[in-house]
Amino acid sequence: MRRSPIYVDPSLASALPKGRRQALLARMRRSPIRVHVVLVPLVKGGTWEDPDQLLTVVHDRLGRDGAYLSLDDFQDQLAARQWGGTPEQQENTRYAAQVPFFLDEMKDAPLADRLIRAVDLIAAGRGKAEYDAATAHLGRPRPSAGRGGGPVGSDSSSGRGGDDGGGTVPLVLGAAGLGVAAVAGLAVWRWRRTGRVPAPSSHRLPRTVLATALRANEEELREQAAREVVAFGELLDRTDVDASAPRVRALMTEALDAYQAAGKVLDAARGLPDLAGVLVLVDRGLDALASAQSLADGGRETPGSPLCFFNPLHGDSAVTVNWRPLGSRERLRVKACHDCAKAVRARRTPQMLLDRVDGRAVPYYEVDADDSLWARTGYGQLRDDLVQRVLRGDLHR
Repeated sequence: MRRSPIYVDPSLASALPKGRRQALLARMRRSPIRVHVVLVPLVKGGTWEDPDQLLTVVHDRLGRDGAYLSLDDFQDQLAARQWGGTPEQQENTRYAAQVPFFLDEMKDAPLADRLIRAVDLIAAGRGKAEYDAATAHLGRPRPSAGRGGGPVGSDSSSGRGGDDGGGTVPLVLGAAGLGVAAVAGLAVWRWRRTGRVPAPSSHRLPRTVLATALRANEEELREQAAREVVAFGELLDRTDVDASAPRVRALMTEALDAYQAAGKVLDAARGLPDLAGVLVLVDRGLDALASAQSLADGGRETPGSPLCFFNPLHGDSAVTVNWRPLGSRERLRVKACHDCAKAVRARRTPQMLLDRVDGRAVPYYEVDADDSLWARTGYGQLRDDLVQRVLRGDLHR
């Protein structure tokens, strides 16, 4: 990369042929911000497991500030990070890489086209603005034509036999006394774009859902959590899995139990920690469903990744850390998002999810375990019986 700002692993060479590589390079050279593109496979257990790790190492070894683009460890997405420049430029670069994933015209587009779009946005400083525009519909109902029979609701969820003005979703939310505007699960969103049930690797809560949840107030998060439960239920309803094998049957049972538990927590939720728990339970159910589908299709079981221990709204955990709670001699081995893991390793306090005790805000895990199911189980990371505890009524004693 000291000779060329583009590196492509031989295994990915066909994704960026010479002609398109030259077009990309021309766009990069016109950018006022130096851009580097590093395309290597990201494989769990391999040399490179996540884009942040890859880009940090490349930048540190290369010693050149600027924007660095790579594949993401999340299917069909790009990742970017910028060193140097203003905080606004760094933010724009990060968002610019995510924009192509949400553009209808980029669906099934070659990798080169998605890279060129991201580079153009980095050069123009329009990453954040274009990201907000591309994802605006995810926060509110938007009519769209479905596939396979009848109109479907917004990109937020699937309304069988109706649109967002009526049918399944409003009926369920109306029964719970909730609003309609929220973000649905990526499994449903992908299905609506492709017209098919998602592949197992797509059964996960999208980063946009969790990013929106992180900024939401309690009522907004309640609406969003309700949408996730409805979307998951509809996905279960239309999933056709041969459950004759005992393990597949067990995984489908796990998925259904998680769905039931999520609904139960939503009905009884008293605050943000409970609503975050709804998303955790939906995420666990999606993981179980993905594994069931994979096994039923002759593949392998696909172990899921829990949401961040310190704050599930941060998204998928990517790193395992040894963490010692303040005032405790015991070290816990938990999974956390990149930012929280970095904070722990730097001996800084992660941005944790807060609960309220006697009118004051405290980290959720510092609440008395007898008073909080989430503190008792670490949202399922400290104990593996979270779903069973919810179903037997341990949420609020």
